[in-house]
Amino acid sequence: MDSKDQQPVPRVAALGLVFLEILKIVLIAALTIMLVRYLLFKPFYVEGASMVPSFNEHEYLIIDELSYRLRAPERGESVVFRYPYNPQVFYLKRIICLPLERCKIEKGTVIVFNEENPKGLVLEETYIKEKIDPDFDADVTLGEDEYYVMGDNRGNSYDSRKFGPVRKGHIIGRVWIRGWPLSKAGIVKSGDYGLQE
Repeated sequence: MDSKDQQPVPRVAALGLVFLEILKIVLIAALTIMLVRYLLFKPFYVEGASMVPSFNEHEYLIIDELSYRLRAPERGESVVFRYPYNPQVFYLKRIICLPLERCKIEKGTVIVFNEENPKGLVLEETYIKEKIDPDFDADVTLGEDEYYVMGDNRGNSYDSRKFGPVRKGHIIGRVWIRGWPLSKAGIVKSGDYGLQE
């Protein structure tokens, strides 16, 4: 067939094809964003001072929801979870004690008892500025899916010391990236615990 026999595509039809391609790209992009947003990562805006100095008010964080589908939460990780008594409210705290551990708070010190450490290990929390109120004592043994969480700003944090342990099902994910402010943007590392007998 030579070029004389080819019929030119009408201009309206060509514009229609371009529009369909653009629409297809937009729909695929929107679907991808929704899948990432609702299944893998969530944005979180920090309100309040309970995690100072690690996280300050008005910081913008990205929460990794995928990791906890593949493994259990670990001590030292900063997590976002649903408040046990109102699932519409989200909190940001740090995991201090893990399932089946005994968590003892005595004179401002956290001591963890587990199978590996029946005599207890003291948490050296170098990332906090002030110790827990020395007059506050607690001794809690966690269930098989319970986590004890506390804010890094121990004097100004509503956490497991008040509302008790958090069940794994309430944990949304771990803090993965700090997106704002730009001067502090980057991947967030877990707490640096120096565990001592």
